[in-house]
Amino acid sequence: MRSHEIDYRIMGNDIQVLEVELDQNETVIAEAGAMVYMEDGITFETKMGDGSEPEQGFMGKLFSAGSRLLTGESLFMTHFTHRGRNIKSRVAFSAPYPGTIMPVDLSQIPAGLIVQKDGFLAAALGTKIAIHFNRKLGAGFFGGEGFILQRLTGDGLAFVHAGGTVVEKRLNNETLRVDTGCVVAFESGIDFDIQRAGGLKSMIFGGEGLLLATLSGSGRVWLQSMPVKKLIQALMPNGQNSNKEGGLLSSFLE
Repeated sequence: MRSHEIDYRIMGNDIQVLEVELDQNETVIAEAGAMVYMEDGITFETKMGDGSEPEQGFMGKLFSAGSRLLTGESLFMTHFTHRGRNIKSRVAFSAPYPGTIMPVDLSQIPAGLIVQKDGFLAAALGTKIAIHFNRKLGAGFFGGEGFILQRLTGDGLAFVHAGGTVVEKRLNNETLRVDTGCVVAFESGIDFDIQRAGGLKSMIFGGEGLLLATLSGSGRVWLQSMPVKKLIQALMPNGQNSNKEGGLLSSFLE
């Protein structure tokens, strides 16, 4: 199924909004709960699966949608379609936490894009969203980070959300070591593994965590500066910024 051709614009800086412009009978799919507003003429329907294979039977749709549960996403996706009389109508989406919305033209990535399990935001109808298991031994042992991912394939636009600022790196038979939570997406030519951060002293006192993601091969990699895990830790009452706030308060009282 060919993807619908949609137009878009991204508004804002730190907390961005994606506005998609639809012609009549065009459809965009999105994660449940991502919609911010929609103009007159837009209708929406919650469906099982991404709709990329309309001839697929019920069991096929159930399996496809059910696999999304392994990534921690909803069993259902919302399909927004322009059914009104206006030539064009718009619907807008936002991500669940502050960061950057990254547009991706999947027609330029024939083998598909591998995305972290909570990175998908929206896409043109026709985009296939499938589960991707990382077969690397380290990722399997240490679970969570990088073991269960999503693969986006198609010939249209998809939108991925990242926390903080997005950094694009292009590897040419090279290796890059990254904090495990900072990997947003990578092309299929990249091997992704998770390994120990170093010696025992570095692992305990280094402050960088016990594990690092290792990306090697040739292709593009997209990184995020503030994954949601770090954001939550920083905002917790006993998080890494609590001493800074206490010091600031003490200085003020003195």
